[in-house]
Amino acid sequence: MRVVLFTGKGGVGKTTLAAATAARLARSGRKTLVVSTDPAHSLGDALEADLGGEPTELMTGLHAAHIDSRALLDSSWTTLQGHLRTLLAGAGVDELVADELTVLPGVEDILALGEVARAATTGAWDVVVVDCGPTAETLRLLGLPEALSGYLERLFPAHRRAVRGLLAGMSGGAKEAAATWDSTVDALDRLADHLRELRALLADHARTSIRLVLTPERVVAAETRRTLTALALHGLRVDGVVVNRLLPGPPPSLRGPAARWLRERHTEQQAVLAEIAALDYAPVRTAPYTAAEPTGVEALLGIADALYGADDPAAPGTPGPPLLTVERTAGSGTSPDSEFELSLRLPGAADGPLELARVGDDLAVSLGGVRRMVALPSVLVRCTVVAARLEGDDLKITFVPDPQFWPQSPEGAARG
Repeated sequence: MRVVLFTGKGGVGKTTLAAATAARLARSGRKTLVVSTDPAHSLGDALEADLGGEPTELMTGLHAAHIDSRALLDSSWTTLQGHLRTLLAGAGVDELVADELTVLPGVEDILALGEVARAATTGAWDVVVVDCGPTAETLRLLGLPEALSGYLERLFPAHRRAVRGLLAGMSGGAKEAAATWDSTVDALDRLADHLRELRALLADHARTSIRLVLTPERVVAAETRRTLTALALHGLRVDGVVVNRLLPGPPPSLRGPAARWLRERHTEQQAVLAEIAALDYAPVRTAPYTAAEPTGVEALLGIADALYGADDPAAPGTPGPPLLTVERTAGSGTSPDSEFELSLRLPGAADGPLELARVGDDLAVSLGGVRRMVALPSVLVRCTVVAARLEGDDLKITFVPDPQFWPQSPEGAARG
């Protein structure tokens, strides 16, 4: 079972390439579902089909659907929101304030991604191809499972114990209140489990591919580099870059202004393509600029053939190095002279302002306007940060033991 997500700057053709990839997979004999989480819902236009929330079969093996996040919000979030509203009202919170407190930013995106995960795990499809929204929305979408999961794990265990203790001391409607809280906690636990499953699906390179689509223009390429960095910061790996709408060079027989324009555009596009390939972050494929807009299954299959040749569109790219590693660089065991180095692979880290901060057991990394809380491995929780540096695309952070947590050897105590 494979999930292939396409994203990119608005207008670069990601919907067309997602639909073309799905059509090619279906033609190869795999049962394929292509879905759109893009609010623009242009997938139906690319396929020349009227799509709804339920999968529609367009050809043998090819099914397509639009995910209606608003309908999902009404059907899935309302119950949990009601539990929380009741609990807050019972604690004396004003009804209007309770309504505001139970609005969870980004929940529509989470529900849409949850539908993708549900489709991927039902066993009904061999491949699920996802036409994601523009880059900014996709980064928020892909980063939400980790962010919300961390929030729930940190907040609700202590909150649950405190409220249970409060309810235990109540009389009268205590049992009813406890039952209400139990149902709320169960719903939150299900949400936390769901978020963990989503995160595992996105980070599993064997199951999920993220493909970045761009056109060979310098402004778009610059955003693509920032997107690669942001996804790496979230611990997500891009295994393919698609350069779309590549122009051919002018034929020798062509003369005049048209030939000059085509030659200049071709030269500029080739220079951008060379820059993207030189980054060496992921395999690069190209798709040609077609004279007619490629809509409908037959036209999309032509695009897919030019894009993939004889290759499998759903095959994962070559795995790169781990995004996060920890190694001991000095000392051994619980020696106070130990030193550890945390490495974060961040493509394009040198292009944007980089900020680091230690927040409890996490490391806050901000890069290019994106911030992530990186949970420190257990061995580093009892250490302090003493240095950080960039080596190419790798952020290297040096940790040494905190004396209050690490026992000193007699030699270390004597030196102290």
